[in-house]
Amino acid sequence: MAQTMKDILNRMLNHEELSREEMKNILIGITQSEYPTEQITALLTALQMRGVTVDELLGFRDGILETGVPAVLDADRYIDVVGTGGDRKNTFNISTTSCFVIAGAGYKVAKHGNYAATSVSGASNVIQHHGIRFTDDIDRLNRSLNEAGIVYLHAQLFARAMKFVGPIRKVLQFPTIFNLLGPLVNPSQPQCQLLGVANLDQMRLYNQVYQKIGIDYGIVNSIDGYDEISLTGDFKVTTKQYERIFKPSDLGFEIAKPEELVGGATEDEAAAIFDSVLENRALPAQKNIVLANAAFGIQVLEKGEKSIEECIAIACESIDSGAALRTFKKFVELNS
Repeated sequence: MAQTMKDILNRMLNHEELSREEMKNILIGITQSEYPTEQITALLTALQMRGVTVDELLGFRDGILETGVPAVLDADRYIDVVGTGGDRKNTFNISTTSCFVIAGAGYKVAKHGNYAATSVSGASNVIQHHGIRFTDDIDRLNRSLNEAGIVYLHAQLFARAMKFVGPIRKVLQFPTIFNLLGPLVNPSQPQCQLLGVANLDQMRLYNQVYQKIGIDYGIVNSIDGYDEISLTGDFKVTTKQYERIFKPSDLGFEIAKPEELVGGATEDEAAAIFDSVLENRALPAQKNIVLANAAFGIQVLEKGEKSIEECIAIACESIDSGAALRTFKKFVELNS
């Protein structure tokens, strides 16, 4: 097998692209310990220097899903709201909070997440902080989806391949193809996704990826570098239906200050902001940011058939009526 990797590395040195099938087989080979660490390191470095193609990304995605634990949910249509991370802005848990607002509005959500990589509190940190026990028990997961409208899928229980590359990623200390894969390997393979990216190159890449996967999607990027709608300035949204740059005022929102998005210095502080939004006592900017992200998620679920103003009103009602908070309490009750 080592010979094959040697051939692959030689092709990489010649700036050749790898096929989706080749990449899938490499990923499976990594999980079967077929390659020495040095060769995997060389491959990840070469991919990063040259730039990853759509098929290469999809090949690794295929391999992770095939070697992982599937989560087969009994719902026809549900969404995941997720960011690529790595914008180093240490924002509060905007995507996770938005998920409970969407679920509170009566839609189904399958949130996939992990512990923080570059911020104080990732999705799994804030969920676990509230006493949630992570599980891959499909009956428990489906009960949560059916009764609370939302299920949480802790990445480490599902993507078995990741533990094989964890030590290498730590040592490399620069982003690799695996940083791009997180949003694409939700083990329930949702039909809808709202993805926040940190730059427009990533937006182009994921736009092509989603078109090939064939799901309904929205990709958002704040022009000043946030991997979500930050309302700190203009932001771009790309969906199946349109590509557009919005100003906060287009949605009826004030411009937010960067310090109003910060998730705090500790997990406790991040969890307190999360709670305050759902309890409708957050800073106006914090609430508005969650409303904006939830609204674009709702628009994806509605196949673009509702205007963004209608979707903001639906998200607003979810918080103002207490539905988002009731949804979260039910979720905690079912998953603790």
